[in-house]
Amino acid sequence: MPISIFGFQALWSPVMIGVLVFLTILYFLITVKWRNDFKVSEPLKKKEAAYFLIGIILLYIVKGSPVDLMAHIMFSFHMVQMALLLLLAPPLLMKGIPWWVWKAVIELPAVRKIFPVLTKPLLSLVVFSGLFSFYHIPLFFDYIKLDEGLHGTYTFILFLSAIFMWWSIVDIEGVSQRLHGLKKIGFIIGSAVLITPACALIIFTGTPLYDTYTNPDVWLKAMELCVPASTLAGLSLSGPELFSNMTPLADQQLGGILMKIVQEIIYAVFLMSIFFKWYKNEQDNAEEITQKALDDLKVQANL
Repeated sequence: MPISIFGFQALWSPVMIGVLVFLTILYFLITVKWRNDFKVSEPLKKKEAAYFLIGIILLYIVKGSPVDLMAHIMFSFHMVQMALLLLLAPPLLMKGIPWWVWKAVIELPAVRKIFPVLTKPLLSLVVFSGLFSFYHIPLFFDYIKLDEGLHGTYTFILFLSAIFMWWSIVDIEGVSQRLHGLKKIGFIIGSAVLITPACALIIFTGTPLYDTYTNPDVWLKAMELCVPASTLAGLSLSGPELFSNMTPLADQQLGGILMKIVQEIIYAVFLMSIFFKWYKNEQDNAEEITQKALDDLKVQANL
């Protein structure tokens, strides 16, 4: 059955479009028109604007496009959605926000004391992994998916925790970082390890875990998160099997596998980037030490 039966609002989320357009306009007002109102600022760089716009587009794809609708129909789409929302969108948006904006936000009285705590590497890693794993415990997952307010709040908190976690990895010019070089590599490996148990449970269990993807009544109620109740009332739907040939168990297992694949690809890109940057710094430092030693020898020889 085509998903077009759910209508334009469910497919393309005009509300999400409005929110993201507003955030984009606000971004350019702050970084361009209002830039001189900051104590310290620099002209917006093209690469920063590009990072931010790509991040905004990605947010719309995962939370406003038909991908979001499919994520409520099929668990495999949900897991890909979560991987992109939590592991790719945050670093893109973080790189897109100029350092002087970050500096101004971090130094706000309400933020100054709590931000250093929330971004502590070990704490941020444990909190993010814990929130992600807790969310995918079947009992809590089904409960959260049936309440629009709770679902939105938890998703937002999870997204913030992802930003705090990525703070130890993403380099932002002009803002001090807690981890450098090989410590970042260890941090990324630790993140991959901590998320693995939740994915393993989803992949290797022998039965479908989530009523919101298997029980027709519960699934239909959960669909109200993205489809107006009035639209659902006019449709005769028996369950998610109308939109997929996959069994619930196969869909669930595929979701866990896709989550790990997307995670590993994103983390691999960051690992390579961090390693080559660390290696280059080590080579540069070695050359500086060697050159200094040669200069010292020359001085001594002249004496």
